[in-house]
Formats: sequence, structure tokens, C-alpha cells
Amino acid sequence: IKNVAAVAVHAELKPFVKPGQTIDVTVSSIGEAASLQGGTLVQTFLKGLDGNVYAVAQGSLVVSGFGAEGGDGSKIVVNTPTVGRIANGALVERAVTSGFMQNDFLTLNLNYPDFTTAKILADTINSRLGADPSKGYVIATPLDAASVRVTAPRDVGQRVGFLAILENFEFTPAKASARVVINSRTGTIVIGQDVRLLPAAITHGGLTVTIAENQMVSQPNALADGDTVVTTQSIVDVNLDDTRMFSFDPGVTLDELVRAVNEVGAAPGDLMAILEALREAGALQGELVVI
Repeated sequence: IKNVAAVAVHAELKPFVKPGQTIDVTVSSIGEAASLQGGTLVQTFLKGLDGNVYAVAQGSLVVSGFGAEGGDGSKIVVNTPTVGRIANGALVERAVTSGFMQNDFLTLNLNYPDFTTAKILADTINSRLGADPSKGYVIATPLDAASVRVTAPRDVGQRVGFLAILENFEFTPAKASARVVINSRTGTIVIGQDVRLLPAAITHGGLTVTIAENQMVSQPNALADGDTVVTTQSIVDVNLDDTRMFSFDPGVTLDELVRAVNEVGAAPGDLMAILEALREAGALQGELVVI
């Protein structure tokens, strides 16, 4: 049936969402449907990994993309017409068990694990709440690079107020490690400010190979016995651009590195190769991450 599409439905159940509340739903086509524009999702049960139904979704889809096709097969597609959303399209039927009131402690998890940042966070909480670690009285204790355990009141109202105080504390996290992040799909390269280079010399050049196929007619003369045939003549041209070399002194900064690479006209792909070669040579002081 042309007006029916097979779809995948998913939603995110955020913390502290209670039964009776609604959440947004995303619907994606997994069949041959060209568009979900104007579609309606029939009643769908959304299950968690434990197999229990946590929400029931249904409703009309909102699709931002569209497509059009001509009789000759040409077509145009804007955005993604096979993915839509239903605002408040799922009714929550079951709450997720929370450990908010299960014991005397709360665990704060860092978005970016770091031992120094965890120590700074614990020290900030202890100093602001009057704890004295030298006398054995602590409120916050770092557990590892990602977690800090905080002693919290048992009463629900007091615990909520306690967390309202904690989330307004400000502190300066530790400096991020020197890192170069490369997105190989888009060619995006982000270099941290603490990246340094050891003494190194880099050569950069380009090799261009051009192959052309020319069709030629071979025709015998009037007195010769033979047939007229078409032959192919291949022309291969190799062009080696001028190779450029530049050197780095000890402790080169981000600005100097980028300026030097721009001067040789390196494309993002060339820069990726240069950075990977620098890492293999041990001249890159920083972590190279390729995503």
C-alpha cells in the first residue's frame, strides 16, 4: 500500500519524568517511503532495554523536508523528508527508577573526566560548605576521574535545597590536555592551544597525473586491402609541483603552526597527513584524535 510506511520510533526519557507527562518522539522511515509529509503515527508502544513499556506514542508528524520528482527521473530533495517529529507525542506510562533518595550520598559525574577537575570540585564544595578535611570532616570526596561523592540530607525537601545550592557553585576546571581532533569525513581540524611541536622539518608537494583518451580513425589507402577502424590513443601526463619545505623550532605554538601550513597552501587532507606524520615522528606534543 503506497500510503503506508514502515518506520522506526524512538524517544528520550529524561530523568524525573513521571507517568502522565508527555515527551517528544522522532519517527524515521526504514522502508521505501519517499516522504513522511502529512503522515500520522498509529499507536506505538515504546519499550526500554528491559522489555517494559515506558511510553505510548501516536499523532501527526511534522516533517521539515520535502522532495519533488520530474517525469524524466530528475528530482530535488530539501532536508530529510523521511524523518519527522511529534511534539509531546508520547504519553509516559512508567517512571524510571532513580537513586536520588536511596542512600546518604549523591554522586556528581563530570562531563569530561579529569582527576584534577574532580579534586577541584571536591575542594570547592568542602570549602563553601564549611568542611575541614584536615580534621576528618568532609562533605565531598573524589572517587575517580569522573565522579565526586557528596554527603546529602535524607529529607527530600532538604536534599532538593542542598542540590540547588551545589549547582550554583562556580569553579575553574583544569586545563584540557593538548589535543588535535580531526574529522576525516568533513575535513574539520581543531587544534588545542597547548599543542606544541618539537624541532622538525616538513616537505609538502603535490603530484598530478592526467590521463586522456583520444579516439583516432585509421583508414587504409585506396590501393591497400583493409578496413577502416577506430583506435584509441592514450596520453599520460605527470606534473610534479614544486616541493616546499619549512622547519619548526622547539616549542612552536598553535598560531605559528597554522600560519606555516597556510603558507604552503596545504588542503585539509594534506594537513591531516602532516599531523599524522608528525605524531609518528614523535614531534607532536599532544594527543591526535581522528573521528
